[in-house]
Amino acid sequence: MKKRSLLTFAAAALGVMFLFAVVYAAQQAPDNITMESKVYKKHKKALVNLSHKKHNVDYKIPCTDCHHVYKDGKNVWKEGDVVQKCDVKECHGKAKAPKTKEGEKKLSRTEKAGQGFHYSAIHENCVGCHKVLKKADKTRVIPTKCADCHPKPPKK
Repeated sequence: MKKRSLLTFAAAALGVMFLFAVVYAAQQAPDNITMESKVYKKHKKALVNLSHKKHNVDYKIPCTDCHHVYKDGKNVWKEGDVVQKCDVKECHGKAKAPKTKEGEKKLSRTEKAGQGFHYSAIHENCVGCHKVLKKADKTRVIPTKCADCHPKPPKK
């Protein structure tokens, strides 16, 4: 009986430690993130400033809507796992897909993202989500146009 109690206590202690680790990891995410990628030689538009806190805390968007690690077609990333930058070689480390040549099948953004193209991955995930939300609730102000997220710098 003592062994069973000890095992139960150990399992509970590990569970509490895991919970604290997840909470700690979530608190370590910066409130604002500048979406800058090194896959582009030069950024043609202003960099996007993403409010991580707004998306995750205020809007209650689950971490797995943006953070992912796919295995066998399923997202196995979970809160507390290491957050990999999107533009690493193994994920979306190529800038932009080349234009489709005549006679070639035109790929969707999702397909291009799956082939490692950063531009397609970011725009499919961010703009795609924004468009779905805007369609569901036309009363909310949700950015869906380029200049909404890539503001032009003020004129001097």
